[in-house]
Amino acid sequence: MPIVDNKKITHILINRIDAMGDVVLNIPACVYLKQLYPDVIISFLGRSYTKPVVDACKAIDHFINYDELKDLSKKEIAAIFKEKNIDAIVHEFSKRQIAEAAKKAGVKIRIGTTSRNYHFFTCNKLIRLSRGKSDLHEAQQNIYMCKPLGITHVPTLGTIAGYFKENFKPAIELPAQFKDLLKNDKFNLIIHSKSNGNGREWSADNFTELIKLLPENKFRVFITGSEKEHELFKTWIPQLPKHVIDLSGKLSLAELIAFIYDADGLLASGTGPLHVAAACGIHTLGLFPISRSINATRWAPIGKKAEHIESDSDNLSSITVDMVFDRINEWVS
Repeated sequence: MPIVDNKKITHILINRIDAMGDVVLNIPACVYLKQLYPDVIISFLGRSYTKPVVDACKAIDHFINYDELKDLSKKEIAAIFKEKNIDAIVHEFSKRQIAEAAKKAGVKIRIGTTSRNYHFFTCNKLIRLSRGKSDLHEAQQNIYMCKPLGITHVPTLGTIAGYFKENFKPAIELPAQFKDLLKNDKFNLIIHSKSNGNGREWSADNFTELIKLLPENKFRVFITGSEKEHELFKTWIPQLPKHVIDLSGKLSLAELIAFIYDADGLLASGTGPLHVAAACGIHTLGLFPISRSINATRWAPIGKKAEHIESDSDNLSSITVDMVFDRINEWVS
């Protein structure tokens, strides 16, 4: 595949209109492209709720809100792409509406996978990639998708972790009411027990037992989650030690990113906040099933202090409380 002359590229659009973790793992591709083309505008097409993630990446110049486009006609979306002078689009997340609009807009370089039939007539650069069957990590797959833009190799996960260190920082300062909860004399540990239905989850009983094992004189424990998850926690939280702080439903996503950035560690299954924590460079432990396409091979957290435990089955039942405690306890030893 011929290398693209960077003088002919002025504005690249990354199409990733799915969940928070997916967006975090698309940041390395944006960083890589910005290194390759420092003067090129990189825009990100995403959903409203993932904007704080995009705002935290300094390699991305503009956010385009798909939620403001989704009800428009293909002709209207194409007009917006034309107005912004987008000359390359990478369909990291396949959406026929966007693919057809990009073609209608005359975007010069339109990259998509061969796994979507409509890409054969909407894209002019096709990548043979089955995400669920690939042995590459999701972040590496996102970079691989950019091959027609001149990317000649896919970096290691260690290199990708370095991309986060230099390019990911919360867009807002953590409000004082939350910052004051963090203590310098203890390890501030966030436990994000749910996954919004996007992954396998460790049982509430396991989290309860773990929290009770963590020495109160060493750990300050915070529970995070969405407003919907906060409702689910109403019977669980009272079972936890009194010193545990429930922040579920109390933080906006921008505030959650800032809180994670200022904390010391986070425990979760394969969910968005796990990837945010790894990108922030704090201690991160992810719990994963062995199942292909949702396992650690594809979704492990990437960061200088990120690690994971993988079960031996389709659920997390083989991951014991002692296994998790031993990992976390090492963070303070």
